[in-house]
Amino acid sequence: MSRDKQQTLFDTQPEPWQLDDQGDWLAARVALAEPPFGPYDYLVPGNLERRLAIGCRVRVPLGQRKLLGYCVDLIGPAHPLAREIQPQRLKPIAEVIDRSPIIASRMLPLAHWIADEYVCPLGAAIESIVPTSVREQAGTREFLFFSLADDWAERSSTMRLGAQQRRILEMFALSPEALTMKELCERAGCTPGPANALREKGLLVASRTRVIQRTHDIPTEQREQDLPLNDDQQRALEEIVSAVDARRPETLLMFGITGSGKTEVYIRAIQRVVEFGRQAIVLVPEISLTPQTRQRFRSRFDRVAVLHSHLTAAERAWHWNQIVEGRIDVVIGARSAVFAPVPRLGLIVIDEEHDGSFKQDQQPRYHAREVARRRTEDERVPLVLGSATPSLESYHRAVASVDRLLNLPRRVLDLPLPDVATIDMRADYSEKRKINPISQKLRQEIRYAIDHGGQVILLLNRRGFSTRVQCPGCREVLQCPDCSIALTYHKSDSKLICHYCDYETPEPEICPRCGFETIRFSGLGTQRLESYVQALFPDIPCARMDADTMKRPGSHEAALSKFRKGETKILLGTQMIAKGLDFPNVTLVGVINADSALHMPDFRAAERTFGLVTQVAGRSGRSARGGRVLVQTFSPDHPAIVAAAQHDFRAFAEYELPLRASAGFPPFGRLIRVVVKGDTPISAHDTCQGIAERIKKTLATSEITARILGPAKAPVERLRGKWRYHLLIVGRHDQSLQSVIRIATADLKCPEDVQWMVDVDAQDLQ
Repeated sequence: MSRDKQQTLFDTQPEPWQLDDQGDWLAARVALAEPPFGPYDYLVPGNLERRLAIGCRVRVPLGQRKLLGYCVDLIGPAHPLAREIQPQRLKPIAEVIDRSPIIASRMLPLAHWIADEYVCPLGAAIESIVPTSVREQAGTREFLFFSLADDWAERSSTMRLGAQQRRILEMFALSPEALTMKELCERAGCTPGPANALREKGLLVASRTRVIQRTHDIPTEQREQDLPLNDDQQRALEEIVSAVDARRPETLLMFGITGSGKTEVYIRAIQRVVEFGRQAIVLVPEISLTPQTRQRFRSRFDRVAVLHSHLTAAERAWHWNQIVEGRIDVVIGARSAVFAPVPRLGLIVIDEEHDGSFKQDQQPRYHAREVARRRTEDERVPLVLGSATPSLESYHRAVASVDRLLNLPRRVLDLPLPDVATIDMRADYSEKRKINPISQKLRQEIRYAIDHGGQVILLLNRRGFSTRVQCPGCREVLQCPDCSIALTYHKSDSKLICHYCDYETPEPEICPRCGFETIRFSGLGTQRLESYVQALFPDIPCARMDADTMKRPGSHEAALSKFRKGETKILLGTQMIAKGLDFPNVTLVGVINADSALHMPDFRAAERTFGLVTQVAGRSGRSARGGRVLVQTFSPDHPAIVAAAQHDFRAFAEYELPLRASAGFPPFGRLIRVVVKGDTPISAHDTCQGIAERIKKTLATSEITARILGPAKAPVERLRGKWRYHLLIVGRHDQSLQSVIRIATADLKCPEDVQWMVDVDAQDLQ
C-alpha cells in the first residue's frame, strides 16, 4: 500500500504505542472481509509476533470499528515492500483469532489470482477458498489447555513443591505439548489439586482453545478389482501417467463418448498418484452423481472424503480438517472442492467438465475449471478434463494443441451407441389435437421396454406441475411480484412458486386482477409429467428426481438405489438424471421437450441443448441388450438436435464454432458481463450507461480494443425486487479487460439503491 493512501486511512499523530523510525518493527498486510476490503497495513505488537502467521485471521481497527481480516503478508525492515511502510504511522492489530493459519500459504497465490482474474476483493477470494463451516469453527468445542510457563525452570528452583507437583513438571518437561486437565491427571496419575496449585504458583499457564470433534468415520466399500482397459483407454492412461510422473502442469482433455470408460481411466491414474504418496481431487457437477462416484472410488481407495452441500457444517469442517492433516487420498466434490487443502496435490480431475454448475454464481464468480488450471500450474501437476460433450472452449484449446486431446471413441466392450430418433411434435399441433406430453410413439416404446424387462428414463428439464398460470378472462399471466418471471404451479403443495427468488403464494381460486373464477394452468413440469406417466402406466413403479423431491440428505442415494435394484421401472426428472449415471438395464430414454432451452436469448443455448440431449441419450444401451432414444422436439431440423441424434459432437462443433468466431464470442474472445440492479429502472439504466461510458473512455486511452454491447435490459428484467440492466464487453484473450474495468470504476460512486457486479467469462446471460 502506498504511503499517501495509508495516511488517508489512519491517524497521523504519533501515539504511545508507536515506534521510532530506527527501531525493529513488523507490519502485517491485511485483506478485510468486508468493505472497504483493502488490503491495509497494520503494526504487529510485540506480544502478538509469535502468534501471528501469514494466513491467520486478525481483528483490526478501522475508524470506530474493529473488522475481521486475513493476514496476507508480514513485512519487516528487510522485506522488499519495507519502503512502502511507515511503521510509526500504523495502528496495531487488535487481536489474532487463529492459533494456526486458516488458509495455507501455498493457497494465497491462488487467492490473489482469483481476485485479479475475477475482479473481486482479495478478502472475498480468500473466503471462497475457506468454507464457512471452517471459518465458523463448526463441530468444535472449547477446552482449557495447560502448559509450562516460559520461566518455570528458574522459578521452580526456589519453590517447595510436593512429589505430585514435581511429577507433573517432569512430565511436561519430557513432553511439552499442551494438555487438558483430564489428560494431565491421567498421565500424571493425580487429581486436579496439584495441577491447580502449580497454576496458582505461575508454573503452569492455561489457555482456551477450540478443538474439532470427530463426527464419524470415513466408510469404505467392499473392495473391487480393476476393470480391463481397451486400447483407447490404455493410451489415455499412459498419457496421463506420463504427465503425473513428470509433474508436468498440463491440461489433458479426455473426449470420450458416453459409456467409453472415462471413470476407470481416472481411477487408474489416481492409483499412480496415491502410490507416490500424493493426493487427487475429483470434481463432479451434480450432487446426484456423488453416491455413484463415491461408491466407485471407495471400492478402490481406503481414504476418500466427499464434500457436498448435504453435509452438515460440522461434517464439512471435520472432512476439511482430515484433508489438511494429509489423512485423505482422494477428495470428491462439487465446484468448491477445487480448493480442498491437500498438502501433496498430484492430480485434479474434472468430470463432465462442460457442466454449467462449475461456474460460481456469487462473488467471486470463478469457474472451477479455470481455477483448477491455475492451481495445477502453481503446484506443477496435471489437470484432466473429461466429457462426452466438452465445452467448446475446452475443445478448441485441445484441437489447437494448447491442451492435449485424448480420444475415447468406443464404448467399453465395444457396445454400440443407442439408436436415436426424433419425434416431430409439430404434427400434433398442426392437426389441432389435444396434446399429450408423451407422444403415441413414445408410449408404445415405454410399454415395449418394460414388457421386455428393461427400464426407462424420461427427461424434462422443468420442475413443478404447470409452468404458466393464466386468467382466460383478462389474459393476465400470474407473475412473481419481485421478479419478471411467471410463477410455477406446484400441485403437491397447492402453491405458486418463483424458481428464482422462492416467493410462494397459495393456489388462487379466482384471478387476483379481475376476479374471474376460472384459472388456466398450462405448461409442463416434472410433477405434471409424473401424473401423466402414472395415469398411462398405473401398473409400473415410477420415481421423480428433481430439486423438489431431492431435498433431504440421502434422497439421491435412496432413489438411485431403488432404480438400480429394479424396484423402480421408470425414472423421470430434470438434468440431474442426464449425466454420468450408469444403469445397464436402461433400454429406453425419452426426451420430452428437447427445445426447452434451445431458443433462449443466450449464445450458448444450442450448445447446452446439444449437450443435454447427448448426455441423457448416453444413459441408454449400456449393456449387451442395447438401447433406444426418442427425442420429442418442435425443431427436428435444428443442427443441435440433428447432431445430438447422430451422437456427432464434431458435426455440432463445425456448425457452432464459425458462428462464435464471426461474433468474437468464446472460445475466440473474452466475454465479461456487467450487471447493474436498482430500485427503479431509471437508476439501474443510468448507472449502467455511466459504467459503459467510463469503460469506453478508458479503452480510448489504452492499447486494448474491445466491443461494448449495451447497456440493455437483462432478459430477466426484474429479480428479487431489483430492476436489472447489463452490458457485455467482448475482447481478445490476450488483453487484460479486467484492468480496464478496474481503472474505469476505481472512483465510481453509485446511488444508494444501486449495486453492480462483474462476471468474467459469464456463462449465464439471464
